[in-house]
Amino acid sequence: MFATPLRQPAAANQTPKDSAGMDDHGKPYQYEITDHGYGKDAVKVLHVSRKGPVHTIQEFEVGTHLKLYSKKDYYHGNNSDIVATDSQKNTVYLLAKKHGIESPEKFALLLARHFINKYSHVEEAHVHVEAYPWQRVCQEETRTNVNGKCENGVQGNCDFSSIDNRSLHNHAFIFTPTALHYCDVVIRRTDPKQTVITGIKGLRVLKTTQSSFVNFVNDEFRSLPDQYDRIFSTVVDCSWEYSDTENLDFLRAWQTVKNIIIRNFAGDPQVGVSSPSVQHTLYLSERQVLDVLPQVSVISMTMPNKHYFNFDTKPFQKIAPGDNNEVFIPVDKPHGTIYAQLARKNINSHL
Repeated sequence: MFATPLRQPAAANQTPKDSAGMDDHGKPYQYEITDHGYGKDAVKVLHVSRKGPVHTIQEFEVGTHLKLYSKKDYYHGNNSDIVATDSQKNTVYLLAKKHGIESPEKFALLLARHFINKYSHVEEAHVHVEAYPWQRVCQEETRTNVNGKCENGVQGNCDFSSIDNRSLHNHAFIFTPTALHYCDVVIRRTDPKQTVITGIKGLRVLKTTQSSFVNFVNDEFRSLPDQYDRIFSTVVDCSWEYSDTENLDFLRAWQTVKNIIIRNFAGDPQVGVSSPSVQHTLYLSERQVLDVLPQVSVISMTMPNKHYFNFDTKPFQKIAPGDNNEVFIPVDKPHGTIYAQLARKNINSHL
């Protein structure tokens, strides 16, 4: 059942009191609220899909924010239009029970559409979802490796590094925080186009060779020498906006972007790929995403340069003679930060 409209048709020509800029004493307000909203954050939900013996789980952390047409709750302390944040929390659980959970984006769209359709005095609904990275336990993870052999005597790896031809467990999962999958969905009543933004956060990668940084500005402020072969490490944060979500497999699209980033960073497993700068690696990743996923209109990426400096062993030749290319000092601060946004031409984005 839809809520009572904020403005009744008979009162269409009347200006709401808070919009007129008058306080409770009939005096004009000195200031104006230029942005507002409220919601419930960090709502944690686990959904278990039990289809026969094979179970599937999705654990999310959800935030729901609403913007109302009226500001009377701010100006006058009138709460009659407020959908309580506790009610928003209950909505997360009830819609998960009623409709299930497939992906962060689909669940965020479901919630945002619910708030817009259910409450006609809601101007905008913004839903943020972060997915916890659970993966199925594999057969090798339940075995013990002794002297290069599994517990049943078969030669080979029995740990998580063995990824080929693994038998997946029906109902046991392992937490694998390689990267965070998140999304933001914004639906505005006055805008027929929904905003769907998906992202990767905290994808930390490192390679020990095939990274260089040479021929940069050489002036009186420079102390860094040309680096023809260095350790390249970064923590990738990436977000992209969809221009079309019809029949889109969000989970597959997210994995595709992640794979593209890793492939442009690492290259072929046996050969690798040269990285003349963080900027170039970043651009190649963004360009390939737009080439492969036509539904993506714009992509933004940040790559902070996590430094590993060579430990100077020259003063310690009696202890460790020779050059050192094996021991490095991790330095997280200060660090360089490289970022860029790549968009299809004539596209307006919300990134």
